[in-house]
Formats: sequence, structure tokens, C-alpha cells
Amino acid sequence: MSVEIMTELLEAGVHYGHQTKRWNPRMRDYILEEKNSIHIIDLSKTVDQLAKAGEFLSGVIAGGGKILFVGCKKQAQEAVKEAAQASGQFYVNQRWLGGTLTNLVTIRKSVSKLRDFEALEKSAGFNKINKAEASALRREATRVRKNLEGVLDMEKLPDAIVIIDTVKESIAVAEARRLNIPIVAVVDSNSNPEEINYPIAGNDDAIRSIRIILQKLVDVLTKNRGNRAPAAGELAAVAE
Repeated sequence: MSVEIMTELLEAGVHYGHQTKRWNPRMRDYILEEKNSIHIIDLSKTVDQLAKAGEFLSGVIAGGGKILFVGCKKQAQEAVKEAAQASGQFYVNQRWLGGTLTNLVTIRKSVSKLRDFEALEKSAGFNKINKAEASALRREATRVRKNLEGVLDMEKLPDAIVIIDTVKESIAVAEARRLNIPIVAVVDSNSNPEEINYPIAGNDDAIRSIRIILQKLVDVLTKNRGNRAPAAGELAAVAE
């Protein structure tokens, strides 16, 4: 177990769980103690889980697979986008549209319509459309691009999915489980780790905690691709 990694996780507050009254009993094995009515997560378990998750995701990349990063809560949005872009993967960080995995055909149709509109907008024929219709088309295109920006090129299902906050992203968890897509996820003290193939026990609410966990995964992925991973503070380190 790396003392250095343990120290980084500790400094980022990864060990802080939720109030004890909000816990999920299935997280019992990952709880170290209770302090001031807050569950403290056992970071020795977290370090081991990070290693296992990193090894698994590295194998996915090595085999030519793709990973989808998901995290739509405000604290996770930028970190998820940056982690995905740094490792050349897909992401959803605004809103999980039901069917993103289970009904990918419909999602691809939305992307196709967006591409068609973007081509139309650049053409001479666009000026022939009345202003009200053009405005409506622009609004719809903006909405679609915002929600699907990170999966515009995801032509087929990902080989693995990384999720921040399995409670908030319960639909994404359910869709991945239904399709047998392996899930790596940060599981806080209110989560159900039994739904996750590679759980990483940790604080999924604090920006610094989310960033350090994602950074450790990105480090492994980019290292194995022969790229330099951004330093721990380079995923736009943000003070809470």
C-alpha cells in the first residue's frame, strides 16, 4: 500500500463519508469508524480498490476498448470531462438521458440530426428558413450538443463505464448492469457497492476528492498509452 497515495487521498478528504443516519449497511466493510456522526471511510481499502480499478481499465484500453466517464453533479462535471479528454475517452457530464446505453440507436439519431443541422447552418440554404424556425432549430441543436457533447463519436456501446455518485446516476448504473457493461464507480457511505464491479470507496461529494480519484485512474490510463498524464493539480485543481 502506497503511503504517498494514502496521504494524497487523506488531504483531499476522500475518507469523509455521509452522516451515519444516511449510510447504506452494505458499505459496512469499507467504513473505518464513526466520528461526530460522520462515517469515516477506510482509505486502505480505497487504495487497493483504486489499484484494481486502474488495472482493469488499463486492460480495457490495451484491448482497444473505450470507456465512458459519467458524473453530472456540479462537483463532478469538469473533472469528469477533463479526465475523459485527458485519456481519450467518452463522457456524460450534464444530464444522463435515459437510454444512452440501452437505446443507443435513438441517441445516434439525435447526433445525426445535430450533424445535419450543423451542415445546414453552414449552407446557403439556411438563409431561406424563416427566423422563428431557425431559432427553434438552434435551440434544439444547443440542447442536444450540451447533453451529448462527450458521446458524439460513441458509435457503439462502451466496454466499461466509470461513474461518480451511483445514487444520483442510478439510471446509468441500471443500464450498464442490464447490458453487462463493467462498472467502476466511486461509492460513498450511502451507496450500494454490490451493484458495482469495481467499487472505489470514497467521498463522491467533494470536488478535491472526485478529482484525486479520477486523476489516479487517468495516470494509469495515460501511462499505459505512453502519454504524460496531467499532474494531480492539473485537472484544474479547484479549492472547495
